[in-house]
Amino acid sequence: MKTDTFKTSKGDMVIHFLGHASLMFEFNKMNIYVDPFFQAVDYSALPKANLILVTHSHFDHFDLDAIKKIYSTNTQMVYTQDCANTKKYAGSVIIMNNGDKQTVEGITIQAIAAYNIEHKRPDGKLFHPKGEGNGYILTFGDKRVYVAGDTENIPEMKKLGKIDIAFLPMNLPYTMTPEQAADAAKMVQPKVFYPYHFGETDVTKLIDLMKEEKGIEMRVREMK
Repeated sequence: MKTDTFKTSKGDMVIHFLGHASLMFEFNKMNIYVDPFFQAVDYSALPKANLILVTHSHFDHFDLDAIKKIYSTNTQMVYTQDCANTKKYAGSVIIMNNGDKQTVEGITIQAIAAYNIEHKRPDGKLFHPKGEGNGYILTFGDKRVYVAGDTENIPEMKKLGKIDIAFLPMNLPYTMTPEQAADAAKMVQPKVFYPYHFGETDVTKLIDLMKEEKGIEMRVREMK
């Protein structure tokens, strides 16, 4: 399993790239998971979670079987209201809606809007309607990490402030095209940009689009 380590003002933060949209952050002896999904990795072999964040209620982001393998009585859960409405609980849950901000397990969390602008299902409805899903900004010491969730290049990205690390999805037809992902990265202006949850979408096209963008280091990991 590939990892990257970043220095912060409060110690090292290690990112574990679990696959799909699933991530684990290791920080100050805590394990923080985002969108556990059983197809990404064998969760029974991973350490128990101090904190689990779920971006929205789609099965490949909100997988109760995966959650149960890393859940303990000490685990804090952060859900969207849409996730809570499913009644699939693994314990006590903190509900965060777009725009909410709070500190959980010493980690400041901001819930950011995540939604489609143009990509629609065959019935004409958006894959991810506005208000149902969250992206999250997690603060580790002096580093702010943006995990965008399933979203397109929405205008809210222009107002996030300083972002050190950004995970932006590029999974057609559900989220962004390479052109939209490049536009999103240019709006967010992270120091390090990881495309993630990109399925079969051509990452090389995104690499070409980002070549001339100064100040953003793009890193590609196995995050289909």
